[in-house]
Amino acid sequence: MSRPLRLEFPGAIYHITARGNAQGAIFLDDEDRVLFFSVLAEAIARFGWLCHAYCLMDNHYHLLIETPDSNLSQGMRLINGVYTQRVNRRHARAGHLFQGRFKAILVERDSYLLELCRYIVLNPVRAKMVTDIHNYLWSSYPATAGREPAPAWLTTDWVLSRFGSRRAVAQRQYVEFVAQGRNLPSPWPELKSQVLLGSAQFLVQMQPLLAGIGDIKEIPRNQRLAHRPDLEVLFPENICKDKQVRDETIRRAYLECGYTMAAIAQQTKIHYSTVSRIIKGER
Repeated sequence: MSRPLRLEFPGAIYHITARGNAQGAIFLDDEDRVLFFSVLAEAIARFGWLCHAYCLMDNHYHLLIETPDSNLSQGMRLINGVYTQRVNRRHARAGHLFQGRFKAILVERDSYLLELCRYIVLNPVRAKMVTDIHNYLWSSYPATAGREPAPAWLTTDWVLSRFGSRRAVAQRQYVEFVAQGRNLPSPWPELKSQVLLGSAQFLVQMQPLLAGIGDIKEIPRNQRLAHRPDLEVLFPENICKDKQVRDETIRRAYLECGYTMAAIAQQTKIHYSTVSRIIKGER
């Protein structure tokens, strides 16, 4: 059975999602949502997390969590495990509530944290659950915008500090910032290997953490290869001028980095059969 790649280190920031088993609901009513918040508050207090944003949907949830200590998996076991126990007890049922393991995307603060704070709270609008984001009470938006009291476990200071030092002004600008995001594209096309969201420099910084994961077969292949350089990096425009360097790089891209022959051929603009011969060492 495969298991997702987890990159944990002090100060890491994650976009976390967990979905209901067989796409089923994980919140049957508002009391379930309040129950989830109580479990989330326990985890944040126990593990010293910072929660920058959240949104509860019907069959899944979104969290944006910063971990000052390297303890994401411990906290998530508490959240999903304890919530499952308590909600099953409340509804007199048994069995799995969540569909497999939670999903955690490692996020670069400077390039994507603020954008994800906006993306997360706009989920109910994108799902057509509400037309006006102000009418959805189960996200961090009302508290961050200053329209509702913030729960003690929600951290709004970092988000609001991006919009100014005066809180009232920052909250107004935050509201405008979220409104401007309604029709913007999703950040997920920028996701690397399903687990990394950040700049090229961020990916380079993460490479020491990724060393050795290519040998862990239980981790999905595209996540095990998260450390590999992009094809654009491997094959700059002038590389094909030096045939020996080109051929060595083609073999490395295929044998070490796990790229397909088709992907290499497309990037280098060399015929697939030529790429195949190079990899096999044929002339």
